[in-house]
Amino acid sequence: MKKNMEITRLQTGLLVLFLAAISARSEYYSKTTPRVQLKEKVTNLHFFLFDILSGKKPSAVEVAHANITIGDQSATPFGSVYAIDDPLREGPHPNSKVIGNARGLYVSASQDADLCLVMYIDYGFTTGRYKGSSISVFSRNPVTERQREVAVVGGRGQFKMARGFAKLKTHYLNVTNGDAIIEYNVTVFHY
Repeated sequence: MKKNMEITRLQTGLLVLFLAAISARSEYYSKTTPRVQLKEKVTNLHFFLFDILSGKKPSAVEVAHANITIGDQSATPFGSVYAIDDPLREGPHPNSKVIGNARGLYVSASQDADLCLVMYIDYGFTTGRYKGSSISVFSRNPVTERQREVAVVGGRGQFKMARGFAKLKTHYLNVTNGDAIIEYNVTVFHY
């Protein structure tokens, strides 16, 4: 009996060593290969974003706010977080052709009178040459400045590894309810 226990311990020990050796050889990455030099492209995009907070079917809704801003009468009080699904259109008119949507979040990040948003938004294109592709913006957006710039930090589809910038210009802003139409001129560097 004692001999059987020793054999079982020996077998268990060998099994543990064997499994440890196998797992030690496993790697979480593959062999590194030389980089293929891709040609960089530059794409310019022009569209209008409709950010609508009012009405029966808004495209931006508040999903959280700070307790200190309860009762604040501004359209986007400090500390408020909004989820968006804004249409992207070819022109500034509500009946302009929809070319995609902007989906993401923005937070009102200024305690002062100058409204500043910090936004993470994915601009997905649903028609035309860039259908199925998107660019991602993660940037500060000083809304009270008529013209401003935000950073393009990524993309997918035809905009893989994108970087660049978007120049924003307020086409329309209702300061009472927060509805806005923003013109975008985007320069994207991608492969």
